[in-house]
This record gives sequence, C-alpha cells and structure tokens, in this order.
Amino acid sequence: MTTPRPLPGSVDDVLALLAGGRYVADRALATALFLSLKLGRPLFLEGEVGTGKTEVAKVLAAQLGRRLLRLQCYEGLDLASAAYEWDYPRQMLEIRVAEAAAAHGREATREELERGLFSERFLVKRPLLQALEPDLSGPPVLLIDELDRTDEPFEAFLLEVLSDFQLSIPELGTVRAAAPPLVIVTSNRTREVHDALKRRCFYAWIDYPDAQRELEIVRSKVPQATERLAREVVGFVQRLRAKDLFKLPGIAETLDWTQSLVALDRTALDAQAVDGTLGVLLKYQDDIARLRGAEAEALRQEAATAAAATLGGLPGSAP
Repeated sequence: MTTPRPLPGSVDDVLALLAGGRYVADRALATALFLSLKLGRPLFLEGEVGTGKTEVAKVLAAQLGRRLLRLQCYEGLDLASAAYEWDYPRQMLEIRVAEAAAAHGREATREELERGLFSERFLVKRPLLQALEPDLSGPPVLLIDELDRTDEPFEAFLLEVLSDFQLSIPELGTVRAAAPPLVIVTSNRTREVHDALKRRCFYAWIDYPDAQRELEIVRSKVPQATERLAREVVGFVQRLRAKDLFKLPGIAETLDWTQSLVALDRTALDAQAVDGTLGVLLKYQDDIARLRGAEAEALRQEAATAAAATLGGLPGSAP
C-alpha cells in the first residue's frame, strides 16, 4: 500500500487526484466528491452500467493510500455477508472444551461461558464492520457496489452505518468509527433506491461522457492506440449510443474495444475489424446482428471522416 496522503483541499485538487489515477472526471463529479470528503458524507453515484462509478472508489483508495473495502451487492445479501457473523463451528468447539473441563471439575459459570463465546475472537468481520475499525493508513474507502441489486430491507440496515457510522451488535454493543470511512455507494438504477438512504448521502449522476472526455479517457487508458484509431473508436461509439439498442456500450466497453483493436495491430478502423470485434463492444446478439454489416460500415465511415477532418488527413482503412 502506498503512503497515505491527506484529503484534497479543493475541487481542483480532486480533479488532479483522480487524473493521477488516470480517471478523467468532469467538474460536477469532482465537486460532489470533494464535498463528500470535506464534510464526511457518503457519496451516492448513480448511472448506466460501465460509466466509471466503481472506478471512482478504486482510484480514490489507490491515490490516497487507503485500504479499499468492497461490498459487492446481490439479491439476498444479508447481515452475515455484509457486516458480521459468529464463527459457530469454533463456538461449538469451545462448548465441547468447556464440557470436557467440567467433567474434570473445572466448570465455568453460564455467564462466563456466554461472555467467552460472544467475544471478538469468535466474530467474523465483514466489510461494513471492518470499515469502522481504526487503520494506520487512515479511514478506509468503503465501496458499497451496485446497491440496486439488493433487496429493499437491506437498505434499512444500512441507514445506521451511513448516518452515524456505527453498527449495533446485540451480543457486544455498538461499534462506532473513531473517524468515518470514505463511503462510495453505487447504483445502476435497475430499481429506485429508497429516499431515506439517499438523504444520508450526497448525490452525483455519472452519464456517458461526451466525445472530448471519452477521447481523453481512451488516450489515458490505452496510450498504445494511435490518435487516428482513438478518434475513430470514440466517434463510432458516440454515434452508436444514439441507436436504439438493448444495451448501449459504456466507457468500459470503449476501452476494451480499443485494447482489442490495438492487439489486432490496427491503427484505424476497417470493416473487417469492426465486424469481427463487435462482441467486445456489444453484449447482446440481437444488437450485434442488427449492427453487423452495412449499418456498422456506415458508422465507421462517418467516424473515419470526422477523425480525418480533425487530423487534417484523408479517411481510409487500416490494412
């Protein structure tokens, strides 16, 4: 882990911090993140899949030298998986040891046995509880990822953690964070998250980037790509997002596609490369079947023409 750094002191510092981790953010997101860090409030990031919400937490932890604790949400997520559970096999073994000791005249009282069984040495700590513990590198970054995948009752459990940064364990009492963790909550908006949870957070919507910002992202993440290829890829994807597809490609797909084209030694888009790699960009067969062929070629030519006009060259195909 890198040496911990102090929290950024301004919105410009946040932009620089994220840029240092090769994350190209707009000023609205940087402002929301700065206020979240400055005022100690969780940040709720909502947006389409693949727009870089999870990456914010990863870059923040790496750049600040903090531990990243990720709680990946899913349907059926419960307290035992998210916060803590008791190590029942070890507790049963402890009971057997106590019974054996009693047989030899060293019987413990019921209260002593209960105190021993429900002590921290039998407590299995999950991300939410771990985030409340002190850390030498500073409060960790807690990523609660894809909250919309969980059931609504789980949101109610999170309210105590997000508002008071504490967790109540009936057998032990209340665990409070000496310093609040840096909390990022993400949602792909497959369902609405309850207002009670949103009120405890600052909010930011992460949309698909415009062409200029997406080009900056491609340049930063895939520096091996030629300028022409980067511009043509971004132009193609930007036009593709205007289509009525089942699933539009996010930034993650743009980067995967660019890396794939570089791996195929392409310096510009050509019809064969586009048709052969649509499965990297699109994830549903109906979308691929609709686009492959003439429609993809039309988008490619439009993107190539726009890139050539910007670069001052002529449109063409890579060999």
